[in-house]
Amino acid sequence: MVVDDEPLAVKMLENFISKTAFLTLEESFTDPVAALDAIRTRQPQLVFLDIQMPDLNGMELSRMIPESTRIIFTTAFKDYAFDSYEVSALGFLLKPIRYQKFLEAAEKARLWFELVESAEAAAEPGAGSAAPQQDSIFVKSDGQLRKVAFSDILYVEGMKDYVLLYLASEKRPLVTHITMKAVEELLPEASFMRVHRSYIIALDKIESISGSYDISIGGSLIHVSDAYKPAFEQYLSQRMLR
Repeated sequence: MVVDDEPLAVKMLENFISKTAFLTLEESFTDPVAALDAIRTRQPQLVFLDIQMPDLNGMELSRMIPESTRIIFTTAFKDYAFDSYEVSALGFLLKPIRYQKFLEAAEKARLWFELVESAEAAAEPGAGSAAPQQDSIFVKSDGQLRKVAFSDILYVEGMKDYVLLYLASEKRPLVTHITMKAVEELLPEASFMRVHRSYIIALDKIESISGSYDISIGGSLIHVSDAYKPAFEQYLSQRMLR
């Protein structure tokens, strides 16, 4: 779906969607309140969503939609870029939008859904058997889908539009085109923790922690930023000898 109070912006996005073979337009809206009702009812996979709109802005709307629906924000105001990662955003397009940038964001969304579907398929139980515990994800890297065991991941680093997965079994990281938020949602919460805007660590791979909250892991030092310290301190408090 497309939601934007500017009719010309809606037409442009509709044109971009029509050019993109793997996208199908469900419906477009210039009224965000009407759009919210439609999104809740029909639960599209992806919404291209403007931020500054009357009555209900895009940030507010994004917090009220089903969790299965993902967002690509479209706005003329780059100041919202950081806020977009706090909700279910897979991308952030700054107006005026070029088709190349639109396509890159759409490809990222397509990859995210492929990874989710692959993980769900791997977790489906066989006939007459109990559901297996999911222990891996599929990562698209170098033109192929790689199965990566959770137990092999040391840490994840976000770099702009890409994510690097550092593995215990390989010297070079796997590079994939996806957001940190999407990776964070795919990794089991009990085993992984985000400690920085750009880093997710495997908790059982921590080697040491300095007094200034620098984590030694896989030969690297990763600093726990202030925003993530409370959750990390709580994790430590439950596991420290006193």
